[in-house]
Amino acid sequence: MPRLSGLQKDVLVLYRRCLRACRAKPAETRPNFKAFARREFDKHIEHNKKDFSTIEFMLRKGHRQLEIYEAPGVTNIAG
Repeated sequence: MPRLSGLQKDVLVLYRRCLRACRAKPAETRPNFKAFARREFDKHIEHNKKDFSTIEFMLRKGHRQLEIYEAPGVTNIAG
């Protein structure tokens, strides 16, 4: 298996962090959070893998969204 680039590692770290954040949500709404995270990552999978500025932008956007959804007051998400 080829080595991952720094950006690829960053994307995986963000995805794992999203899945970990799901565990802190109520059991009945966890599937909604997991499905939302999966859809967000799948939505952008077709982008050019060499477009580093777009990837960095999407990473920053993902971190901001995650901070919002990690808040204890957010108990459900609609996608």
